[in-house]
Amino acid sequence: MGAKSQAAPAKGRDTMVVGASSLGTVFEWYDFYLYGSLAPIITSHFFSGVNETTGFILALLAFAAGFAIRPLGALIFGRLGDLWGRKNTFLITMLLMGVSTFVVGLLPSYAQIGVAAPIALVLMRLVQGLALGGEYGGAATYVAEHAPPGKRGFYTSWIQTTATIGLFLSLAVILVARIQLGEEAFKAWGWRIPFLVSLLLLGVSLWIRLKLHESPTFERMIAEGKGSKKPLAEAFGNWPNLKIVLLALVGLTMGQAVVWYTGQFYALFFLEKTLKLDGALANTLVAVALLIGTPFFVICGWLSDKIGRKPIIILGCLLAALTYFPIFKAITTYANPVLAKAEATAPVVVSADTATCAFQFDLIGKAQFNTPCDVAKAYLAKAGVSYSVQAAPAGTPTTVQVGGVTLNGLDSKGATGQAFADARKAWEADLGEQLKAAGYPAKADPALVNKPVVVGLLALLVIYVTMVYGPIAAMLVELFPTRIRYTAMSLPYHIGNGWFGGFLPTTAFAIVAATGDIYSGLWYPVIIAGITAVVGGLFLKDTRHNRLED
Repeated sequence: MGAKSQAAPAKGRDTMVVGASSLGTVFEWYDFYLYGSLAPIITSHFFSGVNETTGFILALLAFAAGFAIRPLGALIFGRLGDLWGRKNTFLITMLLMGVSTFVVGLLPSYAQIGVAAPIALVLMRLVQGLALGGEYGGAATYVAEHAPPGKRGFYTSWIQTTATIGLFLSLAVILVARIQLGEEAFKAWGWRIPFLVSLLLLGVSLWIRLKLHESPTFERMIAEGKGSKKPLAEAFGNWPNLKIVLLALVGLTMGQAVVWYTGQFYALFFLEKTLKLDGALANTLVAVALLIGTPFFVICGWLSDKIGRKPIIILGCLLAALTYFPIFKAITTYANPVLAKAEATAPVVVSADTATCAFQFDLIGKAQFNTPCDVAKAYLAKAGVSYSVQAAPAGTPTTVQVGGVTLNGLDSKGATGQAFADARKAWEADLGEQLKAAGYPAKADPALVNKPVVVGLLALLVIYVTMVYGPIAAMLVELFPTRIRYTAMSLPYHIGNGWFGGFLPTTAFAIVAATGDIYSGLWYPVIIAGITAVVGGLFLKDTRHNRLED
């Protein structure tokens, strides 16, 4: 880490150039977020060859694939950025991002070309993730190296807003397309429009980025011959630097990532997939919450220049870990009050020999989940109904208890093929009627959604995001010297956000599918955020006074 700053930083800062850098990054995040927002629809087009639970998990895995490869992008483009320059590197990342997103809008569906469709989709996600792995470190480093002393948190916080603004822009385009085309047409083919629009945004982004100048700190380093010839080896093969990389991962970015993706992605999945809100309404509620919360990125960045980066980030992780469960339960109460009431008055219990209950995930779509226990759990998961599993003695027939009424499990009497399908359909209809009689709704009633309260709760989740994310760029930049900064800060950021954050929707949904408790997936972000609060609080020092010129 650098010494304490006593002198003024380099001359020639240009806030307009910094603003242009931030605006270009907005478009890259727009590209990346489209997939996450449209995951339920993409499931039906690209993963229709497997059962519905598996299909949604695979769709989320395809989303996460873009995050999984981000650390590799961080290494490749981080090295180029430290050797070749900040500006040139993130021109390449933007071009890769824009083209791959446009191609997604043209891909044939599973019904048209079979398994080649999801393979092509995942390939495009990998290209997007590779590009984004090099984007953030470059933009954050570039902006911080332009910032005047005492204002790095404020300047880089504008970069932090780009992720939320990009998500907001993607939600807005999706919403307009949904309203103009209607839900049926949008689900059939209109979902492609937001991806195709990205080609126009790519042109604008390239035009903006081409106007930028190289970072003055980087230029001075090169002029003085102080650049690193082997940034990867210096950043990760040198224990003092590697130690800081590991602390940055566990004590900063790991918790920041899960708070971010819970507040902006999992909240949307929860509204649409679990609480069964209409897609357009769910997107609108999230978009309004983002609009309310986004200014707090800048506020938290500015505040971090006054009181430090670390206290704000750690407090955000701690608040998230302590309040996620009550917040999401409150969201259920106000977004789908009929469901909340049914869960309280008529709990669902599946009683079965647990040896007959499988974890219903099949990567290749060949497994048959046809036991009475599996049929019951699959239907309840699809219906968004919380349930508990009560272990019964071996050989005991499966039953489903809804409130005080018990329904025997599926008895297909050895039927196969169409006969089994008919028996299953009839049994599921009986369970559906029983759930309906107990007050469980098939979908959320828009008229009963308490929109102001739901938006307020979602906005609170976004404010947690701004606390952990607003100051993070400045702190990561300040942890490392100029010669390896792009490389060293990019890796912990993208491992944290790519792996711990990017896999959050997949992991949380899989936990819910396995346990039957619609809130159990929250244990993942609660535990990770708690670890970061402890490690970061104990072992990391604040960085706001560190020099960038070393």
